[in-house]
This record gives sequence, structure tokens and C-alpha cells, in this order.
Amino acid sequence: MGRLDGKVAIVTGGGKGLGRAFCFGLAKEGAKVVMAVHRLDEEATKAAKEIETKGGYALEVDVTKEEDTQRMAEETVKKFGRIDILVNNAAYYYGVGRKLFYEVSSEEWDRALAVGAKGAWLCAKAVFPQMKKQGKGKIINLSSETVFSPTKGMIHYVTSKAAVIGITRVLAGELGQYGICVNAVAPGFTDTAASRTIGSIEKFDVSSIPLGRVGVPEDVIGSVIFFASDDSDFVSGQTLLVDGARRVH
Repeated sequence: MGRLDGKVAIVTGGGKGLGRAFCFGLAKEGAKVVMAVHRLDEEATKAAKEIETKGGYALEVDVTKEEDTQRMAEETVKKFGRIDILVNNAAYYYGVGRKLFYEVSSEEWDRALAVGAKGAWLCAKAVFPQMKKQGKGKIINLSSETVFSPTKGMIHYVTSKAAVIGITRVLAGELGQYGICVNAVAPGFTDTAASRTIGSIEKFDVSSIPLGRVGVPEDVIGSVIFFASDDSDFVSGQTLLVDGARRVH
């Protein structure tokens, strides 16, 4: 028996990195997983085929477009009959690079906020009617440890992740009456393909991490499963740092 048997989960940005890990972690616990990807490229297509062997489903979704997020929710209900869990993982991160705040273009700023903040808001809007109908739901938003640090060179990304915490708190206040819990997970620097476009994993100063190493996707899965499961039914509006104690909150 898995902790999520009978549950249906949507994971945005699910084809790669942390999102892919969440999809398979949730599936392992018994959930039917809808893997929402921005584009079914070679890597995402491979992950999609694998999640389908586990009873899941994959579809292309641009989380910045309301019609796409509504279609995502509608297709999930059509295929599985319900929506119990939403993991807002999609972010503008891969290859974002480090730039001082005055070097970031308006286009980059808009893209980061559109994917990271607007996307989380639109996806929550899309799944809300079904969760309300069911009388229960779990929304897990991905923030970042960078919000709690004087991070240099990524103002657009960090701002989008700070906005996610604000969204989490407001939604927790507004949706509690419907039995919907909303929480955030804030990973530290984690070894993914996207992170390797930002900085060197090997050169990262682990002396600032009490647990002595950089995180890996598997380190974050447990927190998402906890927030997705019945174990967290009286936890809402919280942000959990998963960073080896590098920051405390």
C-alpha cells in the first residue's frame, strides 16, 4: 500500500530534473500522475513513455497560458475522474545564467515571473473547482532557498520564487475553508541538468552546508510526498527548506 493510493496528481515541468523525480516519486507511492511538460522533446518524451507504463499520462502545457492550464485540468478529470494533488514545479531556470540586476532584460524578467509566479497561480485556478467539489486537495509550490539568501545575479528567478511563497500563503488562507492545503518546498542548490547550466556542482562550497554535500532530486521527493499525503492534512501555508541546513527558517 502506497501513501497516495487512489490519488491523482499533476506535476508541471514534469519531464526533467526535479519535476521528473516528483512524478516517479508520487507514482511509486500509488498516485496516478499527469506529467505536464512545456514541450515533448526527446528527454521529456522518454520520461512520458515511462510514466505511462506506471499508469500515468503526459501532455504538453504552457503554464503561462490560461487556456492550457484549464485544458490540463479538464483532461486530467476526463482521464482519471479527479484531481487530488498539484505540484507547481515549472520554472524559468534552465540556462538562465547569472546577471546583475541591471543586466537583466525586460523580456527575461517577464518570462521568469510568467512561468514561476503566474504559472503557479493559473494552475491553482485550474484545479480549484475540482478540488472544491471533492472537499479536499493538496497544492505544493516549488520555491527556492535563494529567497532566504543574499543571492547575487538572479534577481528575476529569485523574485519569481519569492512570489511563490506569497501565493502559497494567500491560497492557504483562501482555500482552507474547502479542505485544500497549500504549502511550498524550497530546495537548496540541487544537482540537476538545469542547475549545471547555472553553476559548477563540483565547485559549490559545501562548507556552508552542515550536512556536507549538494542536494540531489531524491532529497526533495519526501517533502513533496509528505505535503501531498494525508499526513499533512493540518499543515498549510508553510514553506519547508530542503537544503541540508544551509539556511534556517
